[in-house]
Amino acid sequence: MVFALLAFLTVLAHLSFILFVIFGGFLVARRRRLAPVHLACAAWGAYVSLANRICPLTPLENWFRQRGGELGYRGDFLEHYLLAIVYPTGLTASTQKALGVAVILLNTGVYAWILRTRRSRS
Repeated sequence: MVFALLAFLTVLAHLSFILFVIFGGFLVARRRRLAPVHLACAAWGAYVSLANRICPLTPLENWFRQRGGELGYRGDFLEHYLLAIVYPTGLTASTQKALGVAVILLNTGVYAWILRTRRSRS
């Protein structure tokens, strides 16, 4: 039971990290002090995608699941859909690289908008 909960919390943390990587630039527009944290997270997310690496949260989740006695997917409704978002079916290396490029392009655009807005206010 404890390991199943830890696995679920790991998936939730993973999803939160992914959302922060993708949309964190919009938070930076409001809280500029988040920029170094967001840029580091976005760089890590892009690296993992472009280098076809595995995020350390994935093996951690699997470890928790194995310790909890799970062999395959089991869980409640919410966990099932979170897993589908974090680990989409049919994710290929080329799709993963395209997602990495999309993260870079989106965040470059958001930061350009932030800088442009900041300059126009000055």
